[in-house]
Amino acid sequence: MLGRRRGALLAPLVVGWLALGATPAAAAQQEAIDSGDTAWILVSAALVMFMTPGLAFFYGGLVRSKNVLATIMHAFVALGVVTITWTVVGYTLAFGPDIAGIVGGLDFFGFKDVTGEPSDYAPTVPHIAFAIFQMMFAIITPALIAGAFAERMRFSAYVAFIAAWSILVYAPVAHWVWGGGFLGADGIGALDFAGGTVVHINAGAAALVAALMVGRRRGWPSDAGGMLPHNIPFVVLGASMLWFGWFGFNGGSALASNGDAAVAFSVTHIATAAAIFGWILPEWRQHGKPTAVGAATGAVAGLVAVTPAAGFIRPWSAIILGFVSGAVCYYAVRLKWRWRYDDSLDVVGVHFVGGIVGALLTGVFATEDGLVYGGGVAQLGRQAAGVVITIVWAVVATFVILKVIDIAVGLRVDEDAETTGLDLSQHGEGAYVA
Repeated sequence: MLGRRRGALLAPLVVGWLALGATPAAAAQQEAIDSGDTAWILVSAALVMFMTPGLAFFYGGLVRSKNVLATIMHAFVALGVVTITWTVVGYTLAFGPDIAGIVGGLDFFGFKDVTGEPSDYAPTVPHIAFAIFQMMFAIITPALIAGAFAERMRFSAYVAFIAAWSILVYAPVAHWVWGGGFLGADGIGALDFAGGTVVHINAGAAALVAALMVGRRRGWPSDAGGMLPHNIPFVVLGASMLWFGWFGFNGGSALASNGDAAVAFSVTHIATAAAIFGWILPEWRQHGKPTAVGAATGAVAGLVAVTPAAGFIRPWSAIILGFVSGAVCYYAVRLKWRWRYDDSLDVVGVHFVGGIVGALLTGVFATEDGLVYGGGVAQLGRQAAGVVITIVWAVVATFVILKVIDIAVGLRVDEDAETTGLDLSQHGEGAYVA
């Protein structure tokens, strides 16, 4: 009788335990996942996703009105294309088990075994949350490149390009730096907290190659006065959305809701504020007036430069880094007029140069191994190695990808399509109805 009673009392407990999946192993996994860290990573992923529409407005405002929808489409379609490439193969190439320090294995092909359990990369959050967070970085990076060839590339060529580039260029570099490859902590030791090399130098080098291969816009630079931004409020709105989203971009890269996230969040804001003045002060001095486009672009330059450094520097050094990056990017953008390459929306001057400035200054201001903290020049050398290797890979691989696409479908629209505008010629619609 007593045995039956005990069985009757224990049965519901056993059933409930099994229903919840609370085997000892499952219980240990659930204990490893921290709800605060998970919430922060999911919010950060949403913030980084929001940056891609922000980029659409930023770029869309900078082009002529006849190309605004086509330019916005470049960013928007990346959300679709790269989500698929990342899920199928990009993630596993970036974060699968390391193969010779070069690329990840295919263990996570199609998000196989990417579940609600923790991963080695972020042991306090579900694996799938980490994978989705990283997906948002993979989406915005090729979309950045589009600013270099805005107003003149075929849409079909662009879709093929970002699909191939996200797999063949972005994923390997992400592995080198963050996935256990030869550039990161397990190899050379280059520091990149949130994507100075992986995102900005990588995309910026590709942008330079693309601008040269696609060629100048018809009429540039002789008719550059007719190619002014058509909607400056869009530019400022887009920059503001990018600034807002960047708190997730950098803060979320701590991969936990902790002090590192708070530091990265804070120095991101401080450096961006300083970069505005790094840009508009020389602009003001040279042209007599500070511009809204200049302030917005300077802010983006600061966001770019602080990205590799965000988890490693202090607020006082963020002011210096931000101001220097704003000023350097201002003068770098002007080089396109001297060297006659048509980087339509200044991807090279802001993301390429800003990424390099940020990566190198990380070696100066990093609190553990930086030059000003007594670490000598060793870390600066590691940073320089990461910069050079990323540039070489991005340049060579981007050239090959674009060459193949040019042969297959052609990179550039014809003269009539460019004159009409890409909104009508590529998408059959116009942004503004008279």
